[in-house]
Amino acid sequence: MATFLHRLGLGAFRHRLLVTAVWLVVLLATVAGTIFLSGKTVSTFSIPGQESTTALHLIDERFGDGANGATAQVVMATTDGSPITGRANAAKVAALVAQLGKLPGVASASNPLDPQAPTVAQDRTAAYSTVTYPVVATEITDDQRAQLLDTVAAAGRSGLTVEITGEASQENAADIGGPAEAIGVVVALLVLALTYGSLVTAGMNLLTAVVGVGIGALGITTLTGFVDLQSTTPILAVMLGLAVGIDYALFIVTRHRQELLHGRTPEDAAALAVGTAGSAVVTAGITVVIALAGLAVAGVPFLTEMGIAAACTIVVAVLIAITLVPAVLGFIGRRALPRKLRSSGAVASVSDGRGFYKGWAAAVTRHRVVSLLLAVAVLAVVSIPFFSMRTSLIQPPAEGSTQAKAQELIARHFGPGFSGPLLVLVDGSPARATTLAQQVQGLDDVALVAPPTPNQAGDAALITVIPASEPDSASTVDLVHAMRDSFEGQDGVYVTGQTAVSVDVSQKLEDALPRYLILVVGLALVLLILVFRSILVPVVGVIGFLLTIGSALGATTAVFQWGWLQQVVNAETTGPLLSLSPIIVIGILFGLAMDYQVFLVSRMHEAHAHGVSPRDAIVTGFRQAAPVVVAAATIMFSVFAGFVPEGNDTIKPIAFALALGILFDALIVRMIAVPAALGLIGRAAWWLPRWLSWLPVLDVEGTALERKVPDASPEPPVPAAR
Repeated sequence: MATFLHRLGLGAFRHRLLVTAVWLVVLLATVAGTIFLSGKTVSTFSIPGQESTTALHLIDERFGDGANGATAQVVMATTDGSPITGRANAAKVAALVAQLGKLPGVASASNPLDPQAPTVAQDRTAAYSTVTYPVVATEITDDQRAQLLDTVAAAGRSGLTVEITGEASQENAADIGGPAEAIGVVVALLVLALTYGSLVTAGMNLLTAVVGVGIGALGITTLTGFVDLQSTTPILAVMLGLAVGIDYALFIVTRHRQELLHGRTPEDAAALAVGTAGSAVVTAGITVVIALAGLAVAGVPFLTEMGIAAACTIVVAVLIAITLVPAVLGFIGRRALPRKLRSSGAVASVSDGRGFYKGWAAAVTRHRVVSLLLAVAVLAVVSIPFFSMRTSLIQPPAEGSTQAKAQELIARHFGPGFSGPLLVLVDGSPARATTLAQQVQGLDDVALVAPPTPNQAGDAALITVIPASEPDSASTVDLVHAMRDSFEGQDGVYVTGQTAVSVDVSQKLEDALPRYLILVVGLALVLLILVFRSILVPVVGVIGFLLTIGSALGATTAVFQWGWLQQVVNAETTGPLLSLSPIIVIGILFGLAMDYQVFLVSRMHEAHAHGVSPRDAIVTGFRQAAPVVVAAATIMFSVFAGFVPEGNDTIKPIAFALALGILFDALIVRMIAVPAALGLIGRAAWWLPRWLSWLPVLDVEGTALERKVPDASPEPPVPAAR
C-alpha cells in the first residue's frame, strides 16, 4: 500500500492542476445536487417490524391518511382559580378553538368543553384543545408553525394562561453554521498556525478539509431527495468530516514538512509523506469507516443510514488527504515551511516543543505505577455516572419554553401521563375493545382509559390509555410491557403511540449495544495485533478505549441527565439521553481512539524495532508523535465543542461526549496511561506468540518505503519559494 500511495502522491503533486480541478468539479456538482435535488429530512424515529410501528401503519389504513398526523396540545388555565367552564372563560375558550381550527394547514382543533368528549381538569380550572395537522411534523411549514405559536401567545393576553406543547409546536432542527461552530473552526485554524508556524500552510490544511466536508455533507443533503434521512445526519457528517479532514491533512503535511527539513525537494517530500503518513491515514480511515458501517449490526435502519452517511464523509476525507493535499502542496512549494526555514537548506530538526514531550515521557515512564494508577483512577471516577445513564427517544422541552410550561400545566391539572398517551389498536372486530379497555384499567400505573373509538368501517377501534407517570419514566416503560403481556395470545391487538415507539427503539438499541461493543473491541484487538505484532499492546489499547468510553458517557450523563454544570454547555433541559447517543459515540470514539493509538505507539514500535531499549523506545516514539497527536486532538476537540453551545437537542450531547472523549483519550489515556503501562510491561509489550507469526505485517508507517527511497542529500540554500 505504501508504494501505491507514494505513486499516487507523486502523481497528484505533478498533475496538481488536474487534481484540483476534478475536486472542484465534484464540489460544484454536489452544490448543484443540493440546490435542485435535495428534499426534507425527517425527525421521527421508528423501526420497521416493531409492534408500535406496524400499528401506526395500520392506523393510517383503518382510520384514513392523516390519522397519524402531527398534533399539538393547547393548554388553557384560569389565572384566578375560577372555573374555566364559566360563561366568560368558556367564551374565550370557544373563540380560541375557532381561531385555531381556521389556521393554515390545521385539520381540526378539538373543543375541550364539548360534552361528548370533554378535556377539562377535575378542578375545572384548566382544559386543553388538541390541534391536529394532516401531515407529519416535518411537513408543517415554518409559517404555519409560526402562526400557531403567535395565536397561542396572543390568546395568553386575554386573561387566560395559554401554553402549547406537542410535536406540531416544535421547531425543526437547527441549521449548520452557528457562531459557536465558527469559533471552533477559528480555534482549529489558530492551532494549525501555531503548529506549522505558517499561516499559508494552516489555511491550506483547513481549506482542503472544508472542501472534503462540503462534498460529503452536500452529497448527503442531495440524497434527501431520494431517501428519508434523519435531520441530524448532515450535522453529524459535517462535525465528523471536518474534524477528521483537518487531522488527516495535518498528519500528511507534518510529514511533508519533516522531509523538506531533511533536504528533500517538495515533490519527493510530498510523495514520501503520502506513502508513509498517508498509509497511517488510510488505515485510520478504514478503521473509522468499519466502526461507523458496523452500526448496521443494531438492525435499526435510521441508525444504519446515519452510520453509512458518516462513513462516506470519512472516505471523502481520506481521498482528499491523499490526493488534494499533495496537489495543493505542489502549489505552495517550500512555503509549507516557516519563512525563516525556507532558504536554509537541509535541517535535521526544528525546535517544536519536543523537549517538553521527551521530559514528559521520561517522567511518566519513571513513575509508571503512580502515573498509571492516577490516570485510571481519574477516568474511573468520571465514569461513575455512566452506570445510572438512562436513554429515551422522548426528550424534555427546553426549560422556560412554552412547551415546558404547557407540560407543567398538564402535569399539575391532569397528571404527568397526559403528555404521553398510549394507544391500543384493536384490529378486526372492535366489539372486544371494551373488554380490553377494562383489562388495561386494572394494570398498575394507569391513570385513565378513554372509551374505545371505532373507525367508520367498523373493523377497528382505538383505545387511549393515560399513564400515571411521565412518558420517559421507568414506570411508563414497565406499563407498556405489562400491557403487551396482558394482550399476549390475542391477535390484532397492538400497543403504540409516541411513547411506545420510544420504548421499542430504546429497547432495540440497548439490546444491540453489547453486540456492537463486542464488535468494535474485537476489531480493535485484531487491528492492533496486526499493526504492532503484539498481544499486550492491543490489550492496553482496548482497555484505554473502554476507559475513554466510560468517562465520556459518564461526564455526559452528569451534565445532561443530572444537570451538573448544565449552564456551562448551555443545556436547556435535563433528562434521559437520546437513545441513539451511546452507540453513535462508541462508534466514532472507537475510530478516533484507534487513530491516536496507531500514530503514537507505531513510533514507539519503530524505535524498538531498531534496537532501542523498551523504555527509551517509549520516550523516543512519544517525543516524535505526541506533538502531532496533541495538535490533532486539540483541533478535533475544538470542532466537536463548537457544536455544543448552539447545537440542537439531538446533536448537543453527542458533540459534548465526543469532545470530552477526545480530550480524555488524548491527554490521559494516550499521554499518560499508555506510556506508563508499556513502561511497566517492558520488553514483554512487544511479544508475539510463535503460533501467530504467520500474521501479515501492516506497515502503517511506510518504513519499507523509506528503505527503498534513498536519503536526500542536502540541498543548497534556496533563495525563494518554488
